[in-house]
Amino acid sequence: MTDDTAKGTALVLGARVLDGGQPSAALKRRALHAARLYREGRVACVIASGGPPGASPSEAEVIRRLCRTAGVPDADIVTENQAATTQQNIAFSLPLLRAAPGPLWIVTDRYHAPRARLTARASGLFPRLSCPKPTGTGRLRLVRFYLREGVAFVVYAVRVWRGTRRTT
Repeated sequence: MTDDTAKGTALVLGARVLDGGQPSAALKRRALHAARLYREGRVACVIASGGPPGASPSEAEVIRRLCRTAGVPDADIVTENQAATTQQNIAFSLPLLRAAPGPLWIVTDRYHAPRARLTARASGLFPRLSCPKPTGTGRLRLVRFYLREGVAFVVYAVRVWRGTRRTT
């Protein structure tokens, strides 16, 4: 669908879960942003992605909990709880995305968005990006995240160009 009024699907990329099952600032931002997209009627479905395998709770489970608390009905949230990398978030969500409505919105932080988009495009997806404001994270930490993601983007772009898709 290309209609801007069509309800789409939000794919929320995971981030770290702290001790005791508490969301990191990034995970909380992303989940609550997806819930806002849902409440505004932009998306009809939220796919929560992130493990890693064996984690209890998984990133996806914490995203689900936050979205439910923020008003998204459980029936409109789907979880993918095996992914441990950005590439796996996309790859493991592909079967879910095939059945999902409307345009795809990837929900992640602005510093992570370029690599998330490149990863999605390498998998044949052409998503829209929706990034929350960077609340709950200090400026120095944000600078570190941007620097880390800049390096990761270059490494991943070279791997895609060379035909190998091992990513972090």
